[in-house]
Amino acid sequence: MELRQLEYFVAVAEEANFTRAAARVHISQSGVSAQIRALERELGAELIDRSGGTATLTTAGQAALTQARATLAAAGSVRQSVDDVAGLLRGSLRVGMVTACTVPQLFDALARFHSAHPGVELSLQEGNSDRLVADVRAGELDIALAGVAARAPDGLESMVVIDERIVAAVPPQHPLAAQDEATLAQVCEHPIIALPPGTGIRAVFDRDCAGVGLAPSIALQATAPDAVADLAGRGLGVAILSSSMTKSHDEKLIAVELTDSHTAALLALVWRPRMNAALTELVSVATRSFSESS
Repeated sequence: MELRQLEYFVAVAEEANFTRAAARVHISQSGVSAQIRALERELGAELIDRSGGTATLTTAGQAALTQARATLAAAGSVRQSVDDVAGLLRGSLRVGMVTACTVPQLFDALARFHSAHPGVELSLQEGNSDRLVADVRAGELDIALAGVAARAPDGLESMVVIDERIVAAVPPQHPLAAQDEATLAQVCEHPIIALPPGTGIRAVFDRDCAGVGLAPSIALQATAPDAVADLAGRGLGVAILSSSMTKSHDEKLIAVELTDSHTAALLALVWRPRMNAALTELVSVATRSFSESS
């Protein structure tokens, strides 16, 4: 009995189809079929019922499936333990990032990690901050760079990389441009352009407005901070952004401080407390990358 035979058997059981199972394990359908036949001969029982339109487990196959999965998991643990001792990393890491948020330090960390550990497959997906945090909690992502309000999410490990306040960003011809600061009530007298719900900046704005009894009406919203800034620069309203986001558009926007907005807008790396060796190493590399830029 070989591990690959158990792997092919589990693939057919889960896919209920020899063709899909073959694609999953990257060999021909005939190869999968031949290996499972060999496994059945060794065990002395038919595991897969091939008589119908789908590949279904026999009673013997159902009994074997749990043990086959456990055997493959145990073999994977043995390999991981040896790799950890030898300093080798394999597997995959799923990384999340706020939509349209370009953070060179994160990209530097991913590049350094990939160069040092090419055996680990990296994937990157974008989303709004609430969704990213939820996916980390659920184990759908291993680590994510997300915007949050006031503090990092409970129950997750985190590293805050940006801690700043939100501002109102307006073009030079706007009435608010003549003053250095304004209240939230003064800002809400004008059309508001904001990031969508589920983002850290929007959460800060909504929370602070609620704290002073305001229910702002959002005239326009966009998922990319640059789009929010561009709309404000064209005179369509007041942009609600972080101070660093506004600085990159200082040729067309003026930042007006909000005197009664006290919640910090944080950008943080978040991950679950239980880490495998690959994630531990990526966090270490990211920590160095962000600290070098501070």
